Amino acid sequence: MASSERVDICMIRHLKTARLQNSDQTDPAVTRAVEKLLADVVERGDVAVRDLSIRFDGLDRESYRLTDAEIAACVNGLTVQERKDLDFAQQQVRNFARLQRETMTDLEVETLPGVVLGHKNVPIENVGCYVPGGKYPLLASAHMTVLTAKVAGCKRVITCAPPFKGQIAAKIVAAQHLAGADEIYCLGGVQAIAAMGYGTQTIAPVDMLAGPGNAYVAEAKRLLFGKVGIDLFAGPTETLVIADETVDGEICATDLLGQAEHGVNSPAVMITNSEKLARDTLAEIDRLLQILPTAEIAAKSWEDYGEIIVCDTLDEMVSEGDRVASEHVQVMTADPDYFLNNMTNYGALFLGVRTNVAFGDKVIGTNHTLPTLTAARYTGGLWVGKFLKTCTYQRILTDEASAMIGAYGSRLCHMEGFVGHAEQANIRVRRFGGRNVAYGAAVDA
Repeated sequence: MASSERVDICMIRHLKTARLQNSDQTDPAVTRAVEKLLADVVERGDVAVRDLSIRFDGLDRESYRLTDAEIAACVNGLTVQERKDLDFAQQQVRNFARLQRETMTDLEVETLPGVVLGHKNVPIENVGCYVPGGKYPLLASAHMTVLTAKVAGCKRVITCAPPFKGQIAAKIVAAQHLAGADEIYCLGGVQAIAAMGYGTQTIAPVDMLAGPGNAYVAEAKRLLFGKVGIDLFAGPTETLVIADETVDGEICATDLLGQAEHGVNSPAVMITNSEKLARDTLAEIDRLLQILPTAEIAAKSWEDYGEIIVCDTLDEMVSEGDRVASEHVQVMTADPDYFLNNMTNYGALFLGVRTNVAFGDKVIGTNHTLPTLTAARYTGGLWVGKFLKTCTYQRILTDEASAMIGAYGSRLCHMEGFVGHAEQANIRVRRFGGRNVAYGAAVDA
């Protein structure tokens, strides 16, 4: 079999085209629409937010910030089992975020006699978290954003989630509150992103935006980047299954379609070294699409963005996996650690048949906000470190150290033509080193 032979050539060609389009450009119509909506909120503030909420979400309120009584009603509306399940999931996310935070230590070291350098990990003060609630109420997004920011030490964490059918999305509100949100707003779409990013008469602006959303929400975050920080540039959910003959087609098909149901443009890709498994998986996908309740979405996604790649060797499988650079990578092979040790481009790995992407999405404790559209080539996903600024500082303890660093600094500044910079060094050479350095001259020795 030739290297990287494709089982369905037509399907592969279609996927390549679609992925390149998704990677390289944003729909200009979406950009224009979002720009207008952002400008409206900047100009009219709360009035625009209310108008847009009525227009897009069918919700009219004097204030979109939920009261303590409304939040309590949402929490109290949970069943005993729902509360236990939410508490369990949030505890796993909190525990892992805390362990990650403990790895990020402050630093102070004397690098030369009398020269002290250091850094501190400083939490971002104001964070805005968006929790989607369109097709699916993504409760887990509250855990992944709010909890992680609170563990990082962010002082003010606010949340926005759209209403569902014109009403407060109660379970999302409960998840946001239990995660530790300081302010909860029933707002969706671009108007929510604009309100958090720019601020309004009643909503103080944030310094960073986090959380997934539809194409309009993602574009609003992209356009606001620079004024505020963002977690990631988000695209459609992606999954990659890497498998060999140690598993069967049913489990591969289940893991592919289980993520394809996210949306009609969610890529689901399989890489294998077994043509039999590839063909069995194709057959199982056809079977499962007859019974899957979300088959209408998953079938369209698979038709347009599904791919199966057959390779000869493990090295080829690694190479193809790195080329795809998927958000989620499910590895079900005889030696999953081979891919852990050799792959470099992925959002998150799910190693072995006992785990899967849904565990990571909802409950196991790692963060589900991950890079898409091949961004895994240069970034990882959301984690506690994204909500921290690593800020350096320096101090010089002795006259001798100041004069010594000053002499080097003076000459280096003159090499670049920065005479004023050099004088910052020279004045300390004169004051602390007793050296007679003329103004504007480099220190000779």
